[in-house]
Amino acid sequence: MASRYDYVIVGAGSAGCILANKLSADPTSSVLLLEAGPKPRSKEIRIPAAFSKLMKSKFDWDYETTPQAALDGRRIYIPRGKTLGGSSAMNAQIHIPGHPADFDAWPEGWRWDRMKRYLDEFEEESCSVSEQRAPSPMTTAFVKAAEAAGIAAPGDLRPESLAGVAITRVHQRKGLRCTAADAWLKPARGRANLTIATDAQVLGIDFDGKRAARVRHVDGEVEVGRELVLSAGAIGSPHLLLLSGVGPGGEVHDLPGVGRNLREHPMAIMLWNASGKESLFAAEKPGQLVKLLLQRRGMLTSNVGEAAALVASREGLQAPDTELIFAPVLYLDEGLTEPDRHGFSVGVVALQPRSVGSLTLRSSDPLDPPEIDYALLTDPDDLRVLVEGVRQARRIAATPPLLDIAEEERGPGSEDVESWIRANVQTVYHPVGTCSLGSVVDDELRVKGLEGIRVADASVIPNLMRGHPHPQISMVALRAAEAIRRAPTPALSSA
Repeated sequence: MASRYDYVIVGAGSAGCILANKLSADPTSSVLLLEAGPKPRSKEIRIPAAFSKLMKSKFDWDYETTPQAALDGRRIYIPRGKTLGGSSAMNAQIHIPGHPADFDAWPEGWRWDRMKRYLDEFEEESCSVSEQRAPSPMTTAFVKAAEAAGIAAPGDLRPESLAGVAITRVHQRKGLRCTAADAWLKPARGRANLTIATDAQVLGIDFDGKRAARVRHVDGEVEVGRELVLSAGAIGSPHLLLLSGVGPGGEVHDLPGVGRNLREHPMAIMLWNASGKESLFAAEKPGQLVKLLLQRRGMLTSNVGEAAALVASREGLQAPDTELIFAPVLYLDEGLTEPDRHGFSVGVVALQPRSVGSLTLRSSDPLDPPEIDYALLTDPDDLRVLVEGVRQARRIAATPPLLDIAEEERGPGSEDVESWIRANVQTVYHPVGTCSLGSVVDDELRVKGLEGIRVADASVIPNLMRGHPHPQISMVALRAAEAIRRAPTPALSSA
């Protein structure tokens, strides 16, 4: 690792991998990508159905929330990817980019008509969006039952036609997970001007006046020639700014929006026992591993969240506000507990929650995680949406052909639905908003009031999407790369 680079990128997740690829395409620029986690050497990363085995491993930041006031004081587990590829190395690989209306709250110039081309570029260049190779018959039954129950019409879950039910497209290549590192870093790794450092957690940023000058990490420090780009995610990027004196009342720069506007999708997972032997309860049998290795097919190619219905919780909505994610397995304890029999799950998700949380420093120690308060269900409308989603999921389960395999409803079962939701709600692992456009960064993603530093990741997204964030984060990164490359070169640059 050299002592100075034109571009220093912090975080090798969905955004950082794209930025490293695009910025290093200019052979006259030197690029350093710093990743806190280890290299992604694990079969569980490659096997789509094995993602829950990565949780609480060395590839996971393993955060948790503060006690949640509306959830009887429960703390909520927050898995975040800690390796090349970031959370794209341990998520459920669902490709649902959202709805055009998601961009209505973004600044002028960032609306859907301007951003769609970046989605097209992502889908065309990354080679990581594909149809599922071996969806379960149980999943097909869910799709047919949702239509027969009148809950959702057959659809494709694409932005302009989001409402409906379908088997999800996935971020896979030939039956194996395709991470952001696979799609974007691998093609660029041979470039002499790109340095990729793993196990290199960043500890802070040093400023010369208002200009980002140096980055301190666990093995030393590096000088920033042109620009520093934070792509550490909705938790990592604001945490690093706060540690470096940038935020509410910050010693380097008072920027009140840092760590505010934290948004997350709440999800309550319903459970049913099921007849037959077609659930992923059988996925770890030796024959399924053989199918994966020889044919790139079978249960282990499953992303677990194999289908989704995007629906409205009430009449008159412009776009869906509820997602029903179907998994042909009993998804217990956020995937940390093995299922005890055949069954299926439906994750009920509030796509446009009104509750807003925050992120603050726990201490000045950079190795100490921040305080993360999602404030889940503090707005009563979020609970209303989830209750209605439970009702819709029950109607689907009570309709053939899903009815033909559904047995006992294990959760909520006979429990009071609202009480059950408060006791069991978790998240879909989609934090956004903590360095949001217009509040913390300007239209070019430059941190307001500072020089030589931008943020490009989920933290700049001002509101939650009606879908899953990897595509939108990638769109942000592609636009950020364009903005950075057209920026004038500082007088002291090495270029």
